[in-house]
Amino acid sequence: MELGYTLSSEEHGAMDLVRHAQRAEEAGFDFLTISDHFHPWVDAQGNSPFVWSTLGGVAATTHRVGVGVGVSCPILRIHPAIVAHAAATTATMFGDRFFLGVGTGELLNEHVLGQRWPRIETRRAMLAEAIDLMRLLWSGDVVDHDGTYFTVENARLYNVPDREVPIVMSGFGPESAQAAAALGCGLWTTGPSKEILDAYREAGGTGPIIGQLSLCWADDREDALDTVQRVWPTAGLSGQLSQELPSPALFEQACATVRREDLAKSVICGADPGPVLEAVDEYRQLGFTRLHFHQIGEDQHAFFDAWRNELQPAWA
Repeated sequence: MELGYTLSSEEHGAMDLVRHAQRAEEAGFDFLTISDHFHPWVDAQGNSPFVWSTLGGVAATTHRVGVGVGVSCPILRIHPAIVAHAAATTATMFGDRFFLGVGTGELLNEHVLGQRWPRIETRRAMLAEAIDLMRLLWSGDVVDHDGTYFTVENARLYNVPDREVPIVMSGFGPESAQAAAALGCGLWTTGPSKEILDAYREAGGTGPIIGQLSLCWADDREDALDTVQRVWPTAGLSGQLSQELPSPALFEQACATVRREDLAKSVICGADPGPVLEAVDEYRQLGFTRLHFHQIGEDQHAFFDAWRNELQPAWA
């Protein structure tokens, strides 16, 4: 199982993300993920740089580590032809290191141009058409497309990579996992759910399976919990809220109901490598092929030091 590091666009500015990418490569991580948000979840996170600009800096300053967008939504805020263009150019800069994560999005980011927010069944159909359209454009041929949701006229991408850009699709339930398999995509999910992985495999999915592990590494566990409660309280939310709330202000209102003990169950806090390694092994045993760590908060250096000195040697 490959292990990666999360470039959290909600918490860090573009130049800090580029520096974190460099350090993650130096620390020996196999891959990086970077979020594509128009807004942060809550104002305390304080950032939301444009992912495609940031990736140019990462491409220019790293040489080995894989990089994936996790995830873009090519159905409302950005037309799939534009995402295809951005991904193709990015892939030419990274070579075979780049992959594209896609999903049906969150209202928080996708409503900003004033479009109606479709129900999930419609968004899944839109995403399926968007994926087909992007793959057509990556051929480098002239594309005309009159689909159910998208139209493209005389469109040709002149700078395309030597291979088709690998796509990994976000899925948080069995139906989404089955859709990812049907579309020939990898699967990107969060928690170690056997049900979701089984649904993906039973539907014929053979691509990479990516998971995320959130933690806050700090010498004092209570200080770490304070950081999570301030910066990433959404870790304690459940259900469909993350897809349906339109603003950081409303997320902050929803998070007012999140208890400290809920966050302690959702996020590994402190400086004990044991729980981290146990969680990594759980993902491995379920069959995840990649797992990326999300260090919550400003202090990324503490996590990099822990990775180099404690976590990586123990895992190896």
